[in-house]
Amino acid sequence: MNISGSAKLAGVIGDPVSHSLSPRLHAHWLEMYGLDGAYVPLHVPRYAFARALDGLRAAGFAGVNVTVPHKEAAFAVAHRLDASARATGAVNLLVFDGAHIEGRNTDAAGLAESLAESLGAHALRGRPVAVLGAGGAARAAVLALDGLGASEIRVVARSAARADILVRAPGSSTTAKLKGVAWADWPAAAADIVLLLNATSAGMRGKSPLEVSLDPLPSNAVVCDIVYNPLETELLAKARIRGHMVVDGLGMLMHQAISSFEAFYGVKPQVTAALRRHLEEALHG
Repeated sequence: MNISGSAKLAGVIGDPVSHSLSPRLHAHWLEMYGLDGAYVPLHVPRYAFARALDGLRAAGFAGVNVTVPHKEAAFAVAHRLDASARATGAVNLLVFDGAHIEGRNTDAAGLAESLAESLGAHALRGRPVAVLGAGGAARAAVLALDGLGASEIRVVARSAARADILVRAPGSSTTAKLKGVAWADWPAAAADIVLLLNATSAGMRGKSPLEVSLDPLPSNAVVCDIVYNPLETELLAKARIRGHMVVDGLGMLMHQAISSFEAFYGVKPQVTAALRRHLEEALHG
């Protein structure tokens, strides 16, 4: 990787941010394409978010990715929003364009591409699916699953009120039927689904595991977890033992980063087997 005084600069803002694989991911692409640039992790607490953005813009950064807990704050500071950001109410990519900040959400597209790559582009078309969670990641998941043609998306959440808010929020932007489901009603909701997708942070390294029974799942249902650290969560391990096909969160991470890299450095990168091996080594290391 070549870095000069005219290098293009970008990074990822979070609190915490030390767990993020994004710096390693983008560094791999920078070296692969021989670009003069750098991508750095930026640990920024909530109270300093706006000031940090001012400093980064003044320092000539092309933009930043945004992770927890700043995605809603990023939505609020953006002068312009893309359709995915407006639909989810969250931003994971800020592009600095002169005096303006453009907010984008690449999570939905990244998840859709990962599922299409793993299952096939038409695997969910006309079929019911279930999403666990009702936060920003779940909103992105709803958009992704709707784009893949799911007939009904059942949003299962511990808070029935939050599930109801989520299924009402997209409005006419989705063609799939959206249904909020209380956690206690999960067994009935699982009866005929072809995909169970965990869109919560439960099961992430350092957090409590996801407590959900897989017994109600049809034998042919796929289980997907957007968590990528650890690569095989307890949910995926249990699903694999039961014979379900599983999709981990690393594909979503790689595919959602494509748009960011292109916005920062002007090159559209490719997701390759070598990139996946590179990130797997970091997780296992």
